[in-house]
Amino acid sequence: MIKFKLLLTASLVATALATGMAALADDQKPVDKTPGSGPNPYADCGIGAALFTETKWAAVISNVIWDLGTTAVTSATASPQTCSGKTVAAALFIHHTYDKLAEETASGQGEHLTTVLNIFECNSVRHANAIQQIRGAMGHAVATPNYIDQPHIDKASNFYSIVENAVSASCSG
Repeated sequence: MIKFKLLLTASLVATALATGMAALADDQKPVDKTPGSGPNPYADCGIGAALFTETKWAAVISNVIWDLGTTAVTSATASPQTCSGKTVAAALFIHHTYDKLAEETASGQGEHLTTVLNIFECNSVRHANAIQQIRGAMGHAVATPNYIDQPHIDKASNFYSIVENAVSASCSG
């Protein structure tokens, strides 16, 4: 068992280093604005990119260690514009506290729900409107027949979109 863990750790580190070297090489190329060119999920997205904004190899290693890069890859493929700043913090917070957020959304209040709205920089005066929209959209989401069978990452990603839409509609202007 110890050999298996050692082998797994070694291969994760090797993968992280290889991906990091590719990300470093990408830094030397001109920026490609063609459709389909997006952020490097391991270097530009996820917790790694949030923690190590200037050190690509450290971002890669951090993303692989954090959750094998799942959050980073999901954010890069589903919404590449979220690979920076508050959106990364919100996505990670939602991913790691989803169950509590879903519970608080059902009740219409709670510290996690307030925190995610604050991360999105929603003025506290507008929280009630945003929460009302979030509750309505989550009510529809959990009522879908396949909701219970969805993987955690899909539920968290859907919740992120719901909050993002509510903040856009209720908290701006």
